[in-house]
Amino acid sequence: MTLPMSDPTAWATAMNNLGMAPLGIAGQPLLPDFDPALGMMTGIPPITPMMPGLGIVPPPIPPDMPVVKEIIHCKSCTLFPPNPNLPPPATRERPPGCKTVFVGGLPENGTEQIIVEVFEQCGEIIAIRKSKKNFCHIRFAEEYMVDKALYLSGYRIRLGSSTDKKDTGRLHVDFAQARDDLYEWECKQRMLAREERHRRRMEEERLRPPSPPPVVHYSDHECSIVAEKLKDDSKFSEAVQTLLTWIERGEVNRRSANNFYSMIQSANSHIRRLVNEKAAHEKDMEEAKEKFKQALAGILIQFEQIVAVYHSASKQKAWDHFTKAQRKNISVWCKQAEEIRNIHNDELMGIRREEEMEMSDDEIEGTKETEESALVSQAEALKEENDSLRWQLDAYRNEVELLKQEQGKAHREDDPNKEQQLKLLQQALQGMQQHLLKVQEEYKRKEAELEKIKDDKLQVEKMLENLKEKENCAFRLCVSSQDSDYPLEKTLNSSPIKSEREALLVGIISTFLHVHPFGASIEYICSYLHRLDNKICTSDVECLMSRLQHTFKQEMTGVGASLEKRWKFCGFEGLKLT
Repeated sequence: MTLPMSDPTAWATAMNNLGMAPLGIAGQPLLPDFDPALGMMTGIPPITPMMPGLGIVPPPIPPDMPVVKEIIHCKSCTLFPPNPNLPPPATRERPPGCKTVFVGGLPENGTEQIIVEVFEQCGEIIAIRKSKKNFCHIRFAEEYMVDKALYLSGYRIRLGSSTDKKDTGRLHVDFAQARDDLYEWECKQRMLAREERHRRRMEEERLRPPSPPPVVHYSDHECSIVAEKLKDDSKFSEAVQTLLTWIERGEVNRRSANNFYSMIQSANSHIRRLVNEKAAHEKDMEEAKEKFKQALAGILIQFEQIVAVYHSASKQKAWDHFTKAQRKNISVWCKQAEEIRNIHNDELMGIRREEEMEMSDDEIEGTKETEESALVSQAEALKEENDSLRWQLDAYRNEVELLKQEQGKAHREDDPNKEQQLKLLQQALQGMQQHLLKVQEEYKRKEAELEKIKDDKLQVEKMLENLKEKENCAFRLCVSSQDSDYPLEKTLNSSPIKSEREALLVGIISTFLHVHPFGASIEYICSYLHRLDNKICTSDVECLMSRLQHTFKQEMTGVGASLEKRWKFCGFEGLKLT
């Protein structure tokens, strides 16, 4: 928009009074020696009258900076800004989708052409509804144009250079509520809602799993095709799904029963194949575990060799020839190699320990489950027999009641045959009652036995716990009573077993080594004993086993870096020697 400036001196004087640098339309300074400090409103930074922005509205101004409005010149009128010290004009709440503004305070001689000339700078005008009472309604094409029009609220308008009251007025611009704006806004909201629903539906369809393929209807031709597919391993799953769908649909009848039986028989023939596949996979898994263990053992051997190299290099013969930095590197490498070796060794020992624990746990659980399942099965069988006898007794009672009713209806003397039948039924009823009482007594006896066995089991568990506590107390007493200053020779000359706790340990270790014919290391033995008592010391166990030379013996196994000390049980051989 181009704003004509008829008097540059007046323009510069007005801007000087506002404390702004006087500039022309193109931005050139009108007064080159202007000092902003001499203005009336100091502290306001210089502002260009024609700021870049949307039409006559300047860009957003920070909230801490006061808004300065300038004079607007049009062809037929002039707009003078309001006093900046006054509060901003009040406006109503903005209606949704508002594109219409109310303009009041128009001059009495103002025409629609002047209104268009003033407000077309804010944007495209769709319609103007002017009233005879100096106000009008203006509808714009877009919503943001309403904000531009509100900028003109509070301006004083003057038509030409006339000072007549009919040619002047103070504009008041406010939001207006129009049905057309509300209708367009609702249409837009509905369109956005449709787009959102469509987007969500497309997202759900994208994330929804694909539908299964449709299953064909049953016919002899399709039945033969499915029967051939059932024999093929690659198409077995698809054929079984089709067969299941046909059976659930109710396609089985007398005519097609043989065909369905043959297909079920074909499906049953795949059980052996599946079992063989499972066994093959389990075998592969075991082989992979064994390979992993072997590879881990080989890695450990190589780690031992590397650690041996580091230890040999740390000896004085070779250590003195290395520099200080080389010695530091060798010591760091040796420490790292030992840590990695210990980690791998713990992992291998953990795998072996888990395998042995799984085997022992499975055996114990198997025996317990078999005993309990046998008792439970007996109790269930007695309960079923009791129920069946009760049902038979109810049936006999019903027959007797029916016979009595028939006898009452006939109103005649009883025949000898009926009397015999009644006697037989009564005798059978008495026998059934006696048998039922016997079965109930046996059932109660079995239940009492089952409860007794459970109580015995709880008592045994409590006894085991008490025995463990006694072992701990005996061990503490034994440790406190031992004198650590006695020499080793005196302890060897005395009795090899000093207490009941040591006797228990000898029995447990003998049982453990008896199931390990190739021997076990002292760490492996102590890891097993720690499951019973965490306070068992490795040195005490090794000292006890070394005292019993006829019961346990120590052997060296392995070659080179894998050399290992293993303890074996030799009690049967020592019995012959002693």
